[in-house]
Amino acid sequence: MPVLNEASACVSLAQARALQLHAQGLLQAPRRRARRDDVVAAIERMRLLQIDSIHVVARSPYLVLQSRLGDYPMDWLDEALAAGRIAECWAHEACFVGARDFAAHRAWRERAGHWAHRHAERMRLEQREVMADVLGHVREHGPARAADFSRTDGGNGAGWWEWKPEKRALEAWFTLGELMVLRRERFQRVYDVAERVLAGFDPPFVPCAPDAARLRRRFILDSVQALGIAQARWIADYHRLKPSVSARELAPLVAAGELLEVTVAGWPAPGYVHPAHADALAKARAGRLRATHTALLSPFDPLVWDRARALAMFGFDYRIECYVPAAKRRYGYYVLPILHRGALVGRLDAKAHRAEGVFEIKALYLEDGVAPAPRLVQELAAAIARCARWHGTPQIRLAHCQPESLAPALRAAWREVGSESAVSGT
Repeated sequence: MPVLNEASACVSLAQARALQLHAQGLLQAPRRRARRDDVVAAIERMRLLQIDSIHVVARSPYLVLQSRLGDYPMDWLDEALAAGRIAECWAHEACFVGARDFAAHRAWRERAGHWAHRHAERMRLEQREVMADVLGHVREHGPARAADFSRTDGGNGAGWWEWKPEKRALEAWFTLGELMVLRRERFQRVYDVAERVLAGFDPPFVPCAPDAARLRRRFILDSVQALGIAQARWIADYHRLKPSVSARELAPLVAAGELLEVTVAGWPAPGYVHPAHADALAKARAGRLRATHTALLSPFDPLVWDRARALAMFGFDYRIECYVPAAKRRYGYYVLPILHRGALVGRLDAKAHRAEGVFEIKALYLEDGVAPAPRLVQELAAAIARCARWHGTPQIRLAHCQPESLAPALRAAWREVGSESAVSGT
């Protein structure tokens, strides 16, 4: 295992940022066109890919991949699931994980204490009849969607908590591991019994049954590797570990060479790096890990979903406002952080009007102190145009900008590029 000596184990905050972006696949733009295997590789690199169904722009898992892979067909994610190369489970929240990592998640499921598991156990105890009927139906008749069950309780099905009993039963059995997601059809889950889904895994499924301490250690190490560099207080959130991870717990891992302890300038606590990133850490310290990528990020991107981490790493105070009442929103409903050359420089409230082919930017804000310098304008304009084309909405409609001078500069950049994007204002 690579070991750093005390004299060398010190990095600046900018170097720590570069290391985290490297680990997350966001340091530089892709150097070639995406391939199918890149979807699975990106998920394995991040260790998980959070699922969210909001689709004012592309649903979050697809957008997280676009920021790393560039222009790729969204169907590739669905194909990877249907081919058994990735699987769905509860991890950070509902997530895609690599098939090779699923056994550990399955073994950890009951020990994790996740809210979804507690809810599913309550459903199993309180709704025994519907739970048994739904599981029996899938076992006898094969893969099923929630839509295959007729609603019998008189509800209208509107909203998260108005799911019909059969949908709640499917979700509960999924959480408890009796059912798995075989594939998705128009993003709707198709469930089947776990043994039939696992039989189609690639690579083949091999059960994992280590004790709780070994599983926890594995997820701690996986979290640090996915983050590139992390303070102890950030580690538990990545896989929703309980209790929180402390420096005392990490000390034996450092002593064994399974983690590297690093001093980061300005941090009140040490940072931890996985030995897999030892070479990247050395490059960062030598100034050879340069951030050059500009991209729009999903609100549920691993880089920003932990508000405290995003603030400490990037000075970026970010809140996912789609769950905030409209009157209390500051920036908008579905606001995408803007990554530019190693910094989070702004945020963009967007909506993709697919039928009209329009990518609407309701508002775009640069962070305080970020000036719309020519390189930023050019690279941001290109990133927005790429994202809009990938959505199938190449016409960009730009409204409010802060600072106001950014809007004409972006429009000029789009015209200069001469892409298919047609620029319009409000």
